Amino acid sequence: MIGDLIGKPGRLAVEAILPGLRHDRQIAFVTANGENVAGGMGLTASTAESMFRSGVDVITSGNHIWDKREMYQQLEHDERILRPHNYGTDGVPGKGWGIFHAEDGTEVAVMNFQGRTYMIPIENPFTDFDRLIDEASEPLPPVRIVDFHCELTSEKNAFGIYLDGRVSAVVGTHTHVPTADERIMPKGTAYQSDLGMVGPQHSVIGFDPATVVPRFLNGLPTRFEVGSGPVVFNACLIDVDVASGRAVAVERIQRIVEV
Repeated sequence: MIGDLIGKPGRLAVEAILPGLRHDRQIAFVTANGENVAGGMGLTASTAESMFRSGVDVITSGNHIWDKREMYQQLEHDERILRPHNYGTDGVPGKGWGIFHAEDGTEVAVMNFQGRTYMIPIENPFTDFDRLIDEASEPLPPVRIVDFHCELTSEKNAFGIYLDGRVSAVVGTHTHVPTADERIMPKGTAYQSDLGMVGPQHSVIGFDPATVVPRFLNGLPTRFEVGSGPVVFNACLIDVDVASGRAVAVERIQRIVEV
Protein backbone atom coordinates (compact mmCIF):
# COMPACT_ATOMS: atom_id res chain seq x y z
CA MET A 1 0.00 0.00 0.00
CA ILE A 2 1.60 3.23 -1.25
CA GLY A 3 1.06 6.65 0.30
CA ASP A 4 -0.25 9.83 -1.34
CA LEU A 5 1.47 10.53 -4.67
CA ILE A 6 2.30 14.23 -5.02
CA GLY A 7 2.29 15.55 -8.57
CA LYS A 8 4.66 14.55 -11.34
CA PRO A 9 7.55 13.76 -8.95
CA GLY A 10 5.37 11.21 -7.15
CA ARG A 11 4.21 9.64 -10.39
CA LEU A 12 7.77 9.38 -11.76
CA ALA A 13 9.04 7.86 -8.51
CA VAL A 14 6.39 5.13 -8.64
CA GLU A 15 7.28 4.46 -12.28
CA ALA A 16 10.94 4.11 -11.29
CA ILE A 17 10.54 2.03 -8.13
CA LEU A 18 7.37 -0.05 -8.23
CA PRO A 19 8.04 -2.52 -11.10
CA GLY A 20 11.34 -3.65 -9.55
CA LEU A 21 9.91 -3.68 -6.04
CA ARG A 22 6.98 -5.86 -7.11
CA HIS A 23 9.36 -8.31 -8.74
CA ASP A 24 12.00 -8.39 -6.01
CA ARG A 25 9.56 -8.72 -3.09
CA GLN A 26 7.04 -10.91 -4.98
CA ILE A 27 4.22 -8.47 -4.28
CA ALA A 28 0.88 -9.77 -5.54
CA PHE A 29 -1.31 -6.68 -5.11
CA VAL A 30 -0.71 -2.91 -4.89
CA THR A 31 -2.86 0.04 -3.88
CA ALA A 32 -1.79 3.68 -4.01
CA ASN A 33 -3.51 6.88 -2.99
CA GLY A 34 -3.76 9.04 -6.11
CA GLU A 35 -5.79 12.06 -5.03
CA ASN A 36 -2.83 14.49 -5.34
CA VAL A 37 -1.05 13.13 -8.41
CA ALA A 38 -2.41 15.62 -10.99
CA GLY A 39 -0.42 18.79 -10.39
CA GLY A 40 -0.60 18.28 -6.64
CA MET A 41 -4.38 18.39 -6.40
CA GLY A 42 -6.75 15.78 -7.81
CA LEU A 43 -6.47 12.97 -10.35
CA THR A 44 -7.00 12.75 -14.10
CA ALA A 45 -7.64 9.83 -16.43
CA SER A 46 -4.13 10.08 -17.90
CA THR A 47 -2.34 10.21 -14.53
CA ALA A 48 -4.44 7.28 -13.31
CA GLU A 49 -3.49 5.26 -16.39
CA SER A 50 0.17 6.02 -15.74
CA MET A 51 -0.19 4.62 -12.22
CA PHE A 52 -1.84 1.45 -13.54
CA ARG A 53 0.95 0.96 -16.11
CA SER A 54 3.51 1.23 -13.30
CA GLY A 55 1.96 -1.70 -11.43
CA VAL A 56 -0.71 -0.14 -9.21
CA ASP A 57 -3.80 -2.36 -9.12
CA VAL A 58 -6.24 -0.04 -7.33
CA ILE A 59 -6.16 3.73 -6.75
CA THR A 60 -7.63 4.98 -3.49
CA SER A 61 -8.31 8.64 -2.74
CA GLY A 62 -9.81 11.20 -0.40
CA ASN A 63 -11.23 14.71 -0.34
CA HIS A 64 -9.16 15.90 -3.34
CA ILE A 65 -10.59 13.28 -5.71
CA TRP A 66 -13.22 15.91 -6.64
CA ASP A 67 -10.71 18.60 -7.65
CA LYS A 68 -10.63 17.59 -11.33
CA ARG A 69 -14.11 17.58 -12.80
CA GLU A 70 -13.24 14.95 -15.43
CA MET A 71 -12.95 12.37 -12.66
CA TYR A 72 -16.69 12.43 -12.02
CA GLN A 73 -17.30 10.42 -15.20
CA GLN A 74 -14.12 8.39 -14.76
CA LEU A 75 -15.22 7.21 -11.33
CA GLU A 76 -18.38 5.82 -12.90
CA HIS A 77 -16.49 3.89 -15.57
CA ASP A 78 -13.30 2.64 -13.92
CA GLU A 79 -13.90 0.41 -10.90
CA ARG A 80 -10.16 0.45 -10.09
CA ILE A 81 -10.45 4.06 -8.87
CA LEU A 82 -12.13 4.43 -5.49
CA ARG A 83 -13.44 7.45 -3.60
CA PRO A 84 -14.25 7.42 0.14
CA HIS A 85 -17.28 5.21 0.70
CA ASN A 86 -18.82 7.41 3.36
CA TYR A 87 -19.61 10.21 0.90
CA GLY A 88 -22.75 8.13 0.40
CA THR A 89 -24.58 7.50 -2.86
CA ASP A 90 -26.98 10.45 -3.18
CA GLY A 91 -25.71 12.19 -6.31
CA VAL A 92 -22.11 11.12 -5.63
CA PRO A 93 -20.32 9.32 -8.49
CA GLY A 94 -18.17 6.25 -8.13
CA LYS A 95 -17.75 3.59 -5.46
CA GLY A 96 -15.93 3.37 -2.17
CA TRP A 97 -15.03 -0.29 -2.33
CA GLY A 98 -14.60 -3.20 -4.69
CA ILE A 99 -13.40 -6.77 -5.02
CA PHE A 100 -10.32 -7.28 -7.15
CA HIS A 101 -7.89 -10.08 -7.99
CA ALA A 102 -4.27 -10.26 -6.94
CA GLU A 103 -1.59 -11.55 -9.29
CA ASP A 104 -1.98 -15.05 -7.86
CA GLY A 105 -5.76 -14.98 -8.28
CA THR A 106 -6.62 -14.22 -4.64
CA GLU A 107 -9.73 -12.09 -4.20
CA VAL A 108 -9.00 -8.83 -2.39
CA ALA A 109 -11.61 -6.44 -1.04
CA VAL A 110 -10.36 -2.84 -1.02
CA MET A 111 -12.30 -0.24 0.99
CA ASN A 112 -11.77 3.52 1.14
CA PHE A 113 -13.12 5.69 3.99
CA GLN A 114 -12.56 9.29 5.10
CA GLY A 115 -12.36 10.77 8.57
CA ARG A 116 -14.54 13.64 9.75
CA THR A 117 -12.52 15.59 12.34
CA TYR A 118 -11.28 18.85 10.72
CA MET A 119 -12.69 17.56 7.43
CA ILE A 120 -16.05 17.79 5.67
CA PRO A 121 -18.77 16.23 7.89
CA ILE A 122 -19.79 13.33 5.66
CA GLU A 123 -21.27 10.03 6.88
CA ASN A 124 -19.77 8.37 9.97
CA PRO A 125 -17.00 6.03 8.73
CA PHE A 126 -17.42 3.67 11.70
CA THR A 127 -21.10 2.98 11.19
CA ASP A 128 -20.69 3.20 7.40
CA PHE A 129 -18.20 0.32 7.57
CA ASP A 130 -20.69 -1.67 9.63
CA ARG A 131 -23.41 -1.11 7.04
CA LEU A 132 -21.09 -2.10 4.20
CA ILE A 133 -20.22 -5.39 5.87
CA ASP A 134 -23.76 -6.13 7.05
CA GLU A 135 -25.52 -5.25 3.79
CA ALA A 136 -23.15 -6.92 1.32
CA SER A 137 -25.08 -9.38 -0.86
CA GLU A 138 -22.55 -12.05 0.10
CA PRO A 139 -19.63 -12.13 2.54
CA LEU A 140 -16.54 -10.22 1.47
CA PRO A 141 -13.43 -12.32 0.77
CA PRO A 142 -11.12 -12.88 3.75
CA VAL A 143 -8.42 -10.51 2.43
CA ARG A 144 -9.72 -7.00 3.14
CA ILE A 145 -7.64 -3.82 3.09
CA VAL A 146 -8.70 -0.31 4.06
CA ASP A 147 -7.33 3.14 3.21
CA PHE A 148 -8.56 5.58 5.87
CA HIS A 149 -8.04 9.14 4.64
CA CYS A 150 -8.03 11.19 7.81
CA GLU A 151 -6.45 14.13 9.66
CA LEU A 152 -6.14 12.91 13.25
CA THR A 153 -3.98 10.04 14.45
CA SER A 154 -6.48 9.52 17.28
CA GLU A 155 -9.37 9.03 14.84
CA LYS A 156 -7.18 6.68 12.80
CA ASN A 157 -6.19 4.73 15.92
CA ALA A 158 -9.82 4.37 16.94
CA PHE A 159 -10.87 3.25 13.46
CA GLY A 160 -8.08 0.67 13.33
CA ILE A 161 -9.08 -0.76 16.71
CA TYR A 162 -12.75 -0.76 15.70
CA LEU A 163 -11.93 -2.79 12.57
CA ASP A 164 -9.38 -5.09 14.23
CA GLY A 165 -10.18 -8.71 13.37
CA ARG A 166 -12.65 -7.71 10.66
CA VAL A 167 -10.17 -6.62 7.98
CA SER A 168 -6.61 -7.58 7.07
CA ALA A 169 -5.18 -4.06 7.17
CA VAL A 170 -6.10 -0.47 8.03
CA VAL A 171 -3.64 2.20 6.94
CA GLY A 172 -4.03 5.95 7.07
CA THR A 173 -3.36 8.53 4.37
CA HIS A 174 -3.77 12.32 4.02
CA THR A 175 -1.12 13.90 6.27
CA HIS A 176 1.78 12.99 3.92
CA VAL A 177 4.01 12.27 6.94
CA PRO A 178 4.78 8.60 7.70
CA THR A 179 4.22 7.32 11.21
CA ALA A 180 6.46 4.75 12.87
CA ASP A 181 3.62 2.77 14.50
CA GLU A 182 3.17 -0.08 12.04
CA ARG A 183 2.06 -3.21 13.88
CA ILE A 184 -0.29 -6.18 13.88
CA MET A 185 -3.11 -5.61 16.35
CA PRO A 186 -4.36 -8.30 18.77
CA LYS A 187 -7.04 -9.73 16.46
CA GLY A 188 -4.83 -9.93 13.39
CA THR A 189 -5.24 -6.62 11.55
CA ALA A 190 -2.15 -4.79 10.27
CA TYR A 191 -2.16 -1.08 11.11
CA GLN A 192 -0.21 2.13 10.40
CA SER A 193 -1.54 5.60 11.21
CA ASP A 194 -0.19 7.19 8.04
CA LEU A 195 1.72 5.82 5.07
CA GLY A 196 3.33 9.16 4.30
CA MET A 197 3.75 10.48 0.78
CA VAL A 198 5.55 9.83 -2.47
CA GLY A 199 6.77 13.34 -3.12
CA PRO A 200 9.69 15.76 -2.92
CA GLN A 201 11.71 15.14 0.22
CA HIS A 202 12.79 18.74 0.85
CA SER A 203 9.32 20.23 0.77
CA VAL A 204 6.31 21.09 2.91
CA ILE A 205 4.27 17.88 2.60
CA GLY A 206 5.21 17.71 -1.09
CA PHE A 207 4.93 21.37 -2.01
CA ASP A 208 7.58 24.00 -2.76
CA PRO A 209 8.43 25.75 0.53
CA ALA A 210 8.53 29.11 -1.28
CA THR A 211 4.80 28.76 -1.96
CA VAL A 212 3.86 27.52 1.51
CA VAL A 213 6.04 29.21 4.15
CA PRO A 214 4.66 32.75 3.45
CA ARG A 215 1.24 31.56 4.67
CA PHE A 216 2.81 31.01 8.10
CA LEU A 217 4.43 34.44 8.07
CA ASN A 218 1.56 36.71 7.13
CA GLY A 219 -1.53 34.53 6.72
CA LEU A 220 -2.12 35.61 3.13
CA PRO A 221 -3.20 32.97 0.60
CA THR A 222 -0.62 31.60 -1.82
CA ARG A 223 -0.83 29.24 -4.78
CA PHE A 224 0.84 25.97 -3.84
CA GLU A 225 3.28 24.45 -6.33
CA VAL A 226 4.69 20.92 -6.23
CA GLY A 227 8.25 20.80 -4.94
CA SER A 228 11.35 19.47 -6.68
CA GLY A 229 14.50 17.51 -5.92
CA PRO A 230 14.91 13.98 -4.51
CA VAL A 231 11.64 12.13 -3.98
CA VAL A 232 10.77 10.01 -0.95
CA PHE A 233 8.74 6.86 -1.65
CA ASN A 234 6.71 5.70 1.35
CA ALA A 235 4.72 2.47 1.45
CA CYS A 236 3.73 -0.40 3.71
CA LEU A 237 4.22 -4.06 2.77
CA ILE A 238 1.68 -6.40 4.36
CA ASP A 239 1.80 -10.20 4.28
CA VAL A 240 -1.65 -11.74 4.69
CA ASP A 241 -2.75 -15.34 5.21
CA VAL A 242 -5.26 -15.65 2.37
CA ALA A 243 -7.32 -18.35 4.09
CA SER A 244 -8.00 -16.46 7.33
CA GLY A 245 -7.43 -12.89 6.15
CA ARG A 246 -5.16 -12.27 9.14
CA ALA A 247 -2.00 -10.23 8.66
CA VAL A 248 1.15 -12.16 9.51
CA ALA A 249 3.76 -9.44 8.85
CA VAL A 250 3.91 -5.70 8.24
CA GLU A 251 6.92 -3.68 7.08
CA ARG A 252 7.34 0.03 6.47
CA ILE A 253 9.21 0.78 3.23
CA GLN A 254 11.01 4.01 2.39
CA ARG A 255 13.20 4.76 -0.63
CA ILE A 256 14.79 7.94 -1.95
CA VAL A 257 14.91 8.37 -5.72
CA GLU A 258 16.09 11.07 -8.11
CA VAL A 259 13.52 11.78 -10.82
